Amino acid sequence: MDPRMCRKISSSESLPDADNVEFEVSNVIAPQESDDNFMLEGSPEPHSVTWLHDDEIEDLDPPNFYFNRVDSADIIYRSKKKKCKMVGKYVMGDVLGEGSYGKVKEMLDSVTLCRRAVKILKKRKLRRIPNGEQNVQREIQLLRILRHKNVIELVDVIFNDEKQKMYLVMEFCVGVLQDMLESSPGKKFPQRQAHDYFTQLLDGLEYLHGQGVVHKDIKPGNLLLTLDQTLKITDFGVAEALDMFSPEDTCYTGQGSPAFQPPEIANGAEQFSGIKVDIWSSGVTLYNMTTGRYPFEGDNVYRLLEAIGRGWPAPPPAWVGASLGALLTAMLARDPALRPGVHDIRRHAWVQSRPPLEPGERLVSPRSRRSDELHNSTVIPYLVERHYPSSEEYFTERDLRHELCSGGSRTLSTAELSEGESSHKRRWHSSCGRLPSCRLT
Repeated sequence: MDPRMCRKISSSESLPDADNVEFEVSNVIAPQESDDNFMLEGSPEPHSVTWLHDDEIEDLDPPNFYFNRVDSADIIYRSKKKKCKMVGKYVMGDVLGEGSYGKVKEMLDSVTLCRRAVKILKKRKLRRIPNGEQNVQREIQLLRILRHKNVIELVDVIFNDEKQKMYLVMEFCVGVLQDMLESSPGKKFPQRQAHDYFTQLLDGLEYLHGQGVVHKDIKPGNLLLTLDQTLKITDFGVAEALDMFSPEDTCYTGQGSPAFQPPEIANGAEQFSGIKVDIWSSGVTLYNMTTGRYPFEGDNVYRLLEAIGRGWPAPPPAWVGASLGALLTAMLARDPALRPGVHDIRRHAWVQSRPPLEPGERLVSPRSRRSDELHNSTVIPYLVERHYPSSEEYFTERDLRHELCSGGSRTLSTAELSEGESSHKRRWHSSCGRLPSCRLT
C-alpha cells in the first residue's frame, strides 16, 4: 500500500462515514512521519496514525479532491545558471554521451581554442567493473603511441587525486555510427556511405596491425565521425599489444561484444589469431551497416554465442549484390585461416569500385544527441554566463507564454511550453552582442 494514503485521526476520533470523506493536504503525512506517536505542532496531546489498508480504501467512496486554480502569473521559474567549470586549461561543456566507464563531455582548449571531448572516469566506479582499472591503463598506454587519422587521438590525461577522477582528453567527434544506424531508414546505410566508412576502417586496421595492436572489439558503437566525416576507431579497453619479436599474432583473452565475436572465441578457444578476430568483427560491422541485420541472433547472450559457435551465418540478402555478398561470406568464414587479410580485402572488387548512390537513397548525417544539426559548441553558453551574467533570473509562466505565442493569441501545448522554457533558460543576455556559432576545429 502507498504509505501516503493515510489520515491523521486523534485517539478519540473514529473513522468518518464514507459519504463525508474529505482529504486535505494538511491531513496527508509523508512516510518519514509514520511513527507510532508524534506531537503535532502547538498540541500537547500525542496523536496516533491509523493506516488504511488497500481493501479499506477501496470500500470508501471516491473522495472529493479540490484543485485550486493558480494564475499563470503566480507560477515562477528560476533560470538554471550555467556555471563555468575549468579542468586545467580546458573549459567544460555539456554531456555528449555516457558509457559503462563514465560520461563523455565536450571541452574547449582555452589556449588553442580547439574543441575536445573528455572521458571522465571515477576510480570508485572503475573498481566495480571487472578489470576496469587495467583496461583503462591499457587504453592510455596504447593511445599514447598511436598516431593515425583513423584512430582516435589521446590529447591529454589529467588526474584529480582529491576527487578520485581521471580525465582522458581526446579528439572531438560529432557522431557514433551506432546512433546513426538506429536513426536511419531500415537501420542501415546506403552502400556508397558504408563503402566510405569501411575503407577508412581498413586504413585504421592496417595501421593498428602494423603497430602490433589488435583491437578485438570492432563494432559501430566504437566507430566515431568527425565534422569532416573522418572515421575514428576508439575504445581500446580490451585491445592487446602483440609481441613485436613474435611472428605470430596469438591472443589468449577475448572480451569484446558478444554479437561481434568469432566462432573460436564463442567456443572457448584458449588461444586464437587476434588479427582474424578483427577481420571477423569488421565483417559483422559491414554486414550490419549494409543490411541492418546481424549474421547471428539469439534471445540472450548464451543462445547468441551458441549460434555463433555452432551455426553458420545468415547469407547476405540477394539485394546487396553478388560482389558485396561474396566479400561478407569470405570475411565471415568459420575457419580463421580462410578469412582474408586486410590487403586481400583491399583488392576485392567491391572495395575497389565505389558503389553509386541509388535513386531515392539519401546519405545519413551524424546524429546529434542534442538535436543540433550544426553541432554547435556547448561550451559557449557557459562562457557567456561567466562573462555576461544574465539579470533575468526569474520569470513567470505568463511571461513565457506571451513571449512564445506573440501576445498569447494561441494556446500552447505542454510540449511547446516545455521546449520554450528550455529555450528561455538558454537565452543569452543581450549585452553580450551577437556571437558567431562556434564551429571550431
